[in-house]
Order: sequence, then C-alpha cells, then structure tokens
Amino acid sequence: MNQIITTENKPIKMWINHIEDGALAQAKNLANLPFIVSHVAIMPDCHQGYGMPIGAVIATEGIIIPNAVGVDVGCGVCAVKTTLTELVISDLKAIMNIIRKTIPVGFKHQIQYQDDSIMPTINYYRGIVIKEHNSALKQVGTLGGGNHFIEFQKGDDGYIWFMIHSGSRNIGLKVATHYNNIAKKLNEKWFSQIPKKYDLAFLPVDDEAGKHYITEMKFCIGFALVNRQLMVKRIKEAILDIIPSQFDDTIDVAHNYAQLEHHFNKNVWVHRKGATMAKDGQVGIIPGSQGTPSYIVTGKGNPLSFHSCSHGAGRKLGRNQARKHLNFDIEKKYLDDLNIVHSLRSENHLDEAPGSYKDITEVMDQQSELIDIKVELQPLGVIKG
Repeated sequence: MNQIITTENKPIKMWINHIEDGALAQAKNLANLPFIVSHVAIMPDCHQGYGMPIGAVIATEGIIIPNAVGVDVGCGVCAVKTTLTELVISDLKAIMNIIRKTIPVGFKHQIQYQDDSIMPTINYYRGIVIKEHNSALKQVGTLGGGNHFIEFQKGDDGYIWFMIHSGSRNIGLKVATHYNNIAKKLNEKWFSQIPKKYDLAFLPVDDEAGKHYITEMKFCIGFALVNRQLMVKRIKEAILDIIPSQFDDTIDVAHNYAQLEHHFNKNVWVHRKGATMAKDGQVGIIPGSQGTPSYIVTGKGNPLSFHSCSHGAGRKLGRNQARKHLNFDIEKKYLDDLNIVHSLRSENHLDEAPGSYKDITEVMDQQSELIDIKVELQPLGVIKG
C-alpha cells in the first residue's frame, strides 16, 4: 500500500503514488458516508468520475449506490489466447477488415435483431430492461465508442491473443440514470444528511427501489457479458476466414458492478467502479492504452483492497484536455514507430492517444501487492469506435 489518509470518518487506503485533487475529494466524500464498511480502497489507475472516482472500491452495509457502479453497468474486458504464434500484417489487416463489417462500433447498432435466446434472463420485475429489450437486441454484439476497443496482441508466452473492452451499451446507461434519479428523489424525501453535491444518492437493498435496481443491474451485467461473447464469436470467425487457428477458453472480467461478498466478518455490498476482482489465484485482465502493453494477471486476494486491483492504466487527461494539449504528430509518430495498426487518424481521436493515459508500467508496479503478472501482451492492431 502506498499511503493511508486518516483525516475522514473512515480511512482511505491507496495503491497510487499521486491522486488528482478531484478524485481525492470524491474519495473523501465516500469515506464520510455513514454506511461505509472498514475503509475506502483506491487503485493505481484512479481518476475522477461521477460521484465516485473510477478505480475505487467500497463496501457498504444494507445500501447500494448507483453512481458507485457507474453508467456502463457490467463493463469489462475479455481476452482469448489463440494457437497462432505469428500474425503477418497483411493477415491482421484482412481480419480487422472483416471485423469492421461484422461488429458495429461507435454509435452504430446491428441492422438486424440478434437471436433473443442469447439474452440473459430476468426472474421478476421488468422495468427499464423490458422497455429497452428490442433496442438491446440490436445493441448486443456491438463495441461502442470512447475507450472501448478490440485489440490483437502478441504475448510474451509466444502466442497471439485478442482482447475486447466493452459494456452494456445504452441499456446500462438507461438503467443507471433511471435509478440514480430515483435515489436522488428518495434521499430528498428522507431528508438525507449526505450532501447532494457528493452525487452519491443511495438505495437501501431491502427497499423496493433498491431491489429493482439490483435486479436490473444484474441483467445489465449479464447483457454486457453476452455482448462481449457475441463479439468473441465474430472475431473467431474473422480469424478463421483468413488463417487456421484454435482458441483457448475466454477470460472475462467485469469492472463496473456491485455484489454481495463477505469481508471483515460481514456480508457487504462491494462496489467496484473501474476495478477488477483479484481473489487469490483468480485470473484477471489489466489492459493498457492504445500502443502500450496489457497484462493477464493472477490475484493475490489482498483483503485490504477487498480482493481487487486496477481495471487498466487510468486516464491522466480528460477527453477535452487531451484534444487540447496533446500533439497529434507526436502521438501518431509514437504509434507509427511501433509498426502497429492503430486508430489515431485525426486530432479528434487524441482523447484515446497513449498520452492521455497513465504509464501502465507504473500502474502495475504500484499494485504488486494485489496481483502477479502472468502474461505481458504487446499490441499489434486495434479497432476503436
């Protein structure tokens, strides 16, 4: 652990050398919530988010906070190891061209409704997810934009891998927004002492709204998983159209969710927002930024991090900051010199340039207590929205 802050009601335990002021202020807000259990845990990729910083973990008793899960409910990363040991650039480009035709990116959805049978089930109360069901059938199997990506990589184990970062698309956003608004109204009705400016409106888990949020959150987590699984299927098909290969089982980890776990002798709701579970021996994924390494890791089950680690490199510049301050020619030359198929095509894409993210090697060094590196993956080609 790098440092502990003890000025608030609960300690803030941090695996980060330097935390930006905005994220630290949000961490202090969390530490002063009356239902926080033990402490707040801050991962090395931490940066400011909405209400709760991204790269943070909290445990609560009897309470769930929609903004501590985030708007992309169930967002996560999956990785697949192939039996390929080389991938020449002509084959890589051909595979990527097929993927661009079969996996919509950015704001694009599927033209046709996808198979309803692959969708996750929901046992009771169908609120937002039933209203959005038909739309979701055209969103499943799509990448989205922002920091979502499909990347081909060469591992130091000698094999070619591919990785996907994507989430629950618009249906997750709708669920998150709906229940955060309900929580804000209820907190006002209950004369909650938690300041509105914290943007951490909460729902009791045994309250009707809390139960409904948990149900729909679980659906979105399942939808995000199915979304990645369908893209894995399409990527495998694209590879096999160009070159013979076999594939290992998919590794898949979510990093925006809340679930009931047992920590410090209590059953608590662990909220991971931009953080990955890292139980002892659990295989995980920590992606870098475009043009930097990514990692397959195994968790150490550190109890002080609530068995968690970072979900990536973490931003050091906001999107508008990156477009304003980064030099396009410098960022593009860096990627060109790596001889990878990258997606930095204009100054509009600088928000996803390597310079907008923290140094992934430093992030990995700061969490040596949380994970062991299993495979280091170097980028070969990336598709972004």
